[in-house]
Amino acid sequence: MERLMSKREFLKKSLVILGGGLASLWGFGSLCGCQVDASTPAERPYGATPEPRAEVPFYRPLAEKAVQCEICFRRCVVKEDKLGFCRNKKNVGGRLYNLVYGHPCALQIDPIEKEPVFHMLPGSRIFCIGTASCNFRCKFCQNWEMSQRTMWELINYDITPEEVVDKAIENKCESVSFTYNEPIAFYEFMFDVARLARQKGLYAIFHTNGTLNPEPLFAILELMNAVTVDLKGFTTEFYRRYCEGELIPVLETLRNIRKTDTHLEIVNLVIPSGNDDLDDIRRMCIWIRDNLGDDVPLHFTRFFPAYKLQRLEATPIETLEAAARIADEVGLKFVYIGNVPGHRRNSTFCPRCGEALITRVHFAVLEMRIENGCCPFCGEGIPGIWSR
Repeated sequence: MERLMSKREFLKKSLVILGGGLASLWGFGSLCGCQVDASTPAERPYGATPEPRAEVPFYRPLAEKAVQCEICFRRCVVKEDKLGFCRNKKNVGGRLYNLVYGHPCALQIDPIEKEPVFHMLPGSRIFCIGTASCNFRCKFCQNWEMSQRTMWELINYDITPEEVVDKAIENKCESVSFTYNEPIAFYEFMFDVARLARQKGLYAIFHTNGTLNPEPLFAILELMNAVTVDLKGFTTEFYRRYCEGELIPVLETLRNIRKTDTHLEIVNLVIPSGNDDLDDIRRMCIWIRDNLGDDVPLHFTRFFPAYKLQRLEATPIETLEAAARIADEVGLKFVYIGNVPGHRRNSTFCPRCGEALITRVHFAVLEMRIENGCCPFCGEGIPGIWSR
């Protein structure tokens, strides 16, 4: 008779299946056309620590071999042999290293619309990279299997920046994208991949919670063509209660991005009873208009029960539509509703004449009518990256 597994054995086996199965769950391999050699995934014994490959470029030494990380708003003080809040950065002998460098747990091909980036190369393919862990602890995380796990709980690939870029080119992707978990947690790997991607003629995108400190932010923006920022709410209380984060650093990051040429889009995941107060949404839209401009694309995205908020209902579509109407009233020009396949606001319309310029159903582009960055009907300029 087969022996029953202990609870410890069951949990361990489940985590192995989770890590190894993420690729197939997300369409990796034959489903997305991306083939990585079977010998590439490196299974490490639980508890094993990989050899440090990349020293963190932004940190400062402190007394007794402690260091202070300067990558994100937390500015973690990390003692020798300890990890920072994101659990990917370790103090080794008084020097700070990113342990997850070269060890993504997700490699996948997506449509660029899934990011979402709606105003850049519509219908193109992006080669996506994600790793374990995050510098937030969002209770509603849609990718918690990665972002709220350590690298020791997942099976990770062992791949160089050169190999990532080669895979993107082989699979006819026009951009590399850093996403799924918070790219701040693998900043050093993102930087090197983006730099090589640019040299090979690819574009680069990252999807972030917007809490990079200014110096590392401006450094990475020099390599990025577009950035999608999650503006998770518009109150300090929401950020602290639901994310263990802060609002003010995100607002500073948004202002700083607009000082550069990097294309910006904003996502607001609308959570029932969390950040769906329409007065707060109006204040957020006014702040975007006054501080970032009226032409920044804003995506109101539907929440579905996930992670620690399993008992909440999905966002009513009426709430999303009310939020979009508020954004219209405030004067924002490009307002979308996401996670509602087939909704009219999946598409892009000219803010002057109202004609449909890009017709989408969810992530599929059915028609693209922008010509030379302008509406072909009235000549209105449409901000974005529309061709190479």
